[in-house]
Amino acid sequence: MEPERLRRRLSSAFRLRGLVLRPDALKYLTEAFQSTSEGELDDIIENVIDAVEKQPLSSNMIEQPLVEAAVQECSRAPDEAIENVFNIIGAFDIPRFIYNSERKKFLPLSMTDLPRPSLFGTARDKAELFRERYSILQQRTHRHELFTPSPVDAHPDDSKNKFQLKTVETLLGSPAKVGEVIVLGMITQLKEGKFFLEDPTGVVQLDLSKAQFHSGLYTESSFVLAEGWYEDEVFHVNAFGFPPTEPSATTRAFYGNINFFGGPSSTSVKASAKLKQLEEENEDAMFVFVSDVWLDQAEVLEKLHMMFSGYSSAPPTCFFFCGNFSSAPYGKNQIQSLKGSLKALADIICEYPSIHKSSRFVFVPGPEDPGPGSILPRPPLAENITQEFRQLVPFSVFTTNPCRVQYCTQEIIIFREDLVNKMCRNCVRFPSSTMDIPNHFVKTILSQGHLSPLPLYVSPVFWAYDHCLRVYPLPDLLVTADKHDPFSVSSSDCLCINPGSFPRSGFCFKVFYPSNKTVEDSKLQGL
Repeated sequence: MEPERLRRRLSSAFRLRGLVLRPDALKYLTEAFQSTSEGELDDIIENVIDAVEKQPLSSNMIEQPLVEAAVQECSRAPDEAIENVFNIIGAFDIPRFIYNSERKKFLPLSMTDLPRPSLFGTARDKAELFRERYSILQQRTHRHELFTPSPVDAHPDDSKNKFQLKTVETLLGSPAKVGEVIVLGMITQLKEGKFFLEDPTGVVQLDLSKAQFHSGLYTESSFVLAEGWYEDEVFHVNAFGFPPTEPSATTRAFYGNINFFGGPSSTSVKASAKLKQLEEENEDAMFVFVSDVWLDQAEVLEKLHMMFSGYSSAPPTCFFFCGNFSSAPYGKNQIQSLKGSLKALADIICEYPSIHKSSRFVFVPGPEDPGPGSILPRPPLAENITQEFRQLVPFSVFTTNPCRVQYCTQEIIIFREDLVNKMCRNCVRFPSSTMDIPNHFVKTILSQGHLSPLPLYVSPVFWAYDHCLRVYPLPDLLVTADKHDPFSVSSSDCLCINPGSFPRSGFCFKVFYPSNKTVEDSKLQGL
């Protein structure tokens, strides 16, 4: 096709979608499509524009690098999707997106004025940590049907059932009594024994004497919807609730195919029909989750022997072993002892060739394994400890805590921390029903959109890497490996499981089948 005619067609196709091609981008596309036949051209241009729109655009002016990336994505062989079937994503590789309230979009860190994250965070990083947690929950709450403003022509009864979120600043600026308001804010204890509600606009003292707490574990530094009335610089709370959760599909309907989760795919794997088909066809795929694998205990190694023996005829896709990897994680010989324990495990795995050849092994460190204290996210076990094991078992990955796993279109978050106990100890008011702690716990984590909604002095976090602990959009499976009794709770299309402590719970573990998203409780006791 003549270059001039091709240029006109390209320009008009982009203009129809509200985009303007820069001269260098137009020249690049003209040269790229010069030899394309007339019949195929329209479809190819449409595909390229779709690929351009999937990328984070700062304006409607399209530069050459954007179209280069789009053409590259469209020209990929279909088989390349197979490379993205199974990926382990370390916490420090998770992309960071910042919510922009003006554009109502999530922007990648590179499109903001924030610096690249560093382990030695600045004061600004600490402030941004709470501001970002707040903005994510605020935009999610505003979209909920109870808080969306009614259209002008709506039925009068509809608008009665709607609520309006107020800020702390609104309360502080009111000289008279303010009745029945709802405020989204963070519970803090700025003075001993006195609780306050804080948001980006200010802070107000709370009176909790008549407050009713809905289900959940309400800790300091957790974000709540507080309903009540304000008078004389005190907010008298009638009821506390958590911000509403939303299923992952609802989040993606608003923000498109952004890959929040991380991994090699440029867009969310949820959009891949090929991966979905692979997932459904592979009915034999199974993941085994075991926590507190005390490799220095003879009984634990014996039970692992038994487990591998049972699975040798049908090896699982992957074994996920969570720490602590020692029952006595202290002393000057700790590192040497752990090396020896891992070597013993490698020898056991090598005894079962089918498992050694077909299964992967992923190791997530526990809070008392060798490493830099109790700060999250936690790096993998040091290479000098794991080197011999990795040589003997090549399909093994030592990853961070927390870590993420992408299998076909499914997203899995794994977190090893004794969190249930910590959250119960730090509750502002403990739930009246202790029978239902797992449900309270799961509701809290999913509502907060964060793995550790605790004060930083209780659960320290690298300030600039707080985004690695986000649980938003919700994954398909959240594994919180905890010494609390095992549980499986499903909420907002997210399955939350705790395999329990392997040696303490009578050798319990969990098995997950991705093809139908079911979890099986398993136990080796009495065998």
